[in-house]
Amino acid sequence: MSVAMLLDTVASTLPERVLVGRRSGGLTAADLASRAAGGARVVRDAGADAVGFVGVSSPAFPVALFAAAQAGAPFTPLNYRLPAEQLAELAGGLGERPLLVVDEQYATLGLPGKTITVTEWLAAAAEADPLPPQDIDEDVPAVVLYTSGTTSKPKGAVLRHANLVSYVLQTVEFGSSAEDDAALISVPPYHVAGVGTVLTNTFSGRRMVYLPNFSPAGWLDLVRDEGITQAMLVPTMLARIVEQLGDTPADLPTLRSVAYGGARMPRPVLERALTVLPGAAFTNAYGLTETSSTIAVLGPDDHRAALGSADPAVRDRLSSAGRLVPGVEGQIRDELGTVLPAGETGQLWVRGGQVSGEYLGSGSLLDDEGWFHTRDQARFDHEGYLFISGRTDDTIIRGGENIAPAEIEDVLVHHPGVREVAVIGLPDDEWGARLVAVVVPHPGARPGGDEIKEYVRARLRGSRTPDDVVFRPELPHTATGKLLRRELVQDLLSGAGRS
Repeated sequence: MSVAMLLDTVASTLPERVLVGRRSGGLTAADLASRAAGGARVVRDAGADAVGFVGVSSPAFPVALFAAAQAGAPFTPLNYRLPAEQLAELAGGLGERPLLVVDEQYATLGLPGKTITVTEWLAAAAEADPLPPQDIDEDVPAVVLYTSGTTSKPKGAVLRHANLVSYVLQTVEFGSSAEDDAALISVPPYHVAGVGTVLTNTFSGRRMVYLPNFSPAGWLDLVRDEGITQAMLVPTMLARIVEQLGDTPADLPTLRSVAYGGARMPRPVLERALTVLPGAAFTNAYGLTETSSTIAVLGPDDHRAALGSADPAVRDRLSSAGRLVPGVEGQIRDELGTVLPAGETGQLWVRGGQVSGEYLGSGSLLDDEGWFHTRDQARFDHEGYLFISGRTDDTIIRGGENIAPAEIEDVLVHHPGVREVAVIGLPDDEWGARLVAVVVPHPGARPGGDEIKEYVRARLRGSRTPDDVVFRPELPHTATGKLLRRELVQDLLSGAGRS
């Protein structure tokens, strides 16, 4: 089964169901299938061996995704926020004859391949003779996504039709959405969640509404105006919405579900969100680009049970990624490859039909039994809940001891004066690394460096106490909320002061 068949199945069953856009004037399932087939003809006539997308989320995005799938060409949304030189470099890696669908402002960048603007693309897809359904091999690449590159140069993760279809079929029930269901999508198109939400919402028959430029006020207004029932957010977005609401519960009568993921969620933000969005059921979706999106879910019942529990072990599940989804297996291994029991922290390995573990130029990184090394530090508790403590690359080795930054960050986010915090390691001649806490205070708060250190020392053993505390007005993040630790390290090594 190919990605294109997901749309064809919905279009043949629910042809009049609006799938993309506002309630008035949106694209029905039949419209989307027709434009995707027309777009596939455009791709074939152009002789394109790949389709790129450079721009914000819009109805042109799902049309391009399904058109490329029907034409049998890999689809790659590129990070339009990158400098022109890097964008051109990534576009040059799409193939010998790529077709690039771009927002108008990127049409003059001189990117490699044939360029067509979003407006031209939608018009051409609507006017072209539809390409009949094709017999697409499920083992050919459907999507290539460049990883965010927070710790290294972006790599092109290859997701085949079989990977993506496996993800959808294991996590979504066909046609399960009601006619008035609507999902508000704020994640950027070049993130795996941007692709995953198109596939899962389409297969369930849910209307997708895009918010290309996020603001908390704009998000709240669109939820009210369009009767949004489901929304996907990254933690930084949810934090800004919570700040916008203050202590007043939101008046969003249609909003039933909020999913979050893409980065670590600060516990205080989540607890406040559960209070100010009382009508919404919360879901934490954990996944990677290489796993075709979500592989573990902390569902709404888990959130409410943890929030109301007096048992510390149950309440701690608010900090977990939940349980693995059907079709995905997980193991925690030590550095020698030994599988560790529940409760012990090590490196997370996963396998399943949706797991790709393949990159452009390097092939598959799955081991002989199909397991993929996520490079996340993690543990399972005795009930199967998965706790992610950070990337293995983030581990700080101080005096021969491995320290996970998240262990200290999870303490400091509860300090009343701390809005956000990141812990990094800087070179030290004596200990190998110095622990540096980079703190963003709450507006009006003025915590001191010694106060921050004492707060940690009182709650963790002395080796976890920061050596230095640095205050900043904000921390660097990707558009999906991932902390750019590398930028913080470079900033401090370049001569920024300590306190």
